[in-house]
Amino acid sequence: MTIYDPLAPIIPPVIQATILAAGVLVLGGMAIQRQLRAAGGGVIPDEGVTLRNVCELIVESLISLARDTMGAEYKKHFPIVATMFIFILVSNLLGLIPGFAGATSWVETTAAWAIISFVVYNAIGIRKHGFWYINQFLGPSFFETTIFGRHIHVRPLAPIFFVLEVPLHFARILTLAVRLLANMYADHTVVAVWLGLVPVVVPAIFLGLGALVAFLQALVFALLTMIYIGLALEEPH
Repeated sequence: MTIYDPLAPIIPPVIQATILAAGVLVLGGMAIQRQLRAAGGGVIPDEGVTLRNVCELIVESLISLARDTMGAEYKKHFPIVATMFIFILVSNLLGLIPGFAGATSWVETTAAWAIISFVVYNAIGIRKHGFWYINQFLGPSFFETTIFGRHIHVRPLAPIFFVLEVPLHFARILTLAVRLLANMYADHTVVAVWLGLVPVVVPAIFLGLGALVAFLQALVFALLTMIYIGLALEEPH
């Protein structure tokens, strides 16, 4: 059954869902900031399970993962990865609430984040290596030589690898976008079906599983982005 949305002709549903997710993030950030400004804020942890404690646990875990994945320069690139993770997580969870729609249920959102991830890690690689970032697409080096005082890696299979690597590189946009979209669409659909068939008890199980899937998909997206950044930072051999 299609739910009538009076705002749809003015504001597309995907934009509405994105604004909702952004609003939740802003309000959550303001609430945490208020706690940090209180007496002892930022020094004494809250008692029990609070929004601040949960956020700190997630951020600390992401920092540890970023350090292991991106290396010594992880601090420079962690903010964008954390932003991706938190926005995608909130959007995924909103899609589990009856009557709400998560922004990640639309291809426009998942494709946008996939493109952002692609642009970010390539920009990082280009800034790190300059023109020689192209070596990422030229295959293995068979031996080294020195030309005008610079060590050059000789890659005789470069023409073949370049033709193969460039399309595969751009395919990362598709895989990032489709993986997130397909998993979240399927997850939200299953929950909605069970809510319609059995509105008591059983849907709670699928809501719990849905929350787990929402978290894992956000983590997978962020982790793949960190891996791509780590690869872009490495010196190709």
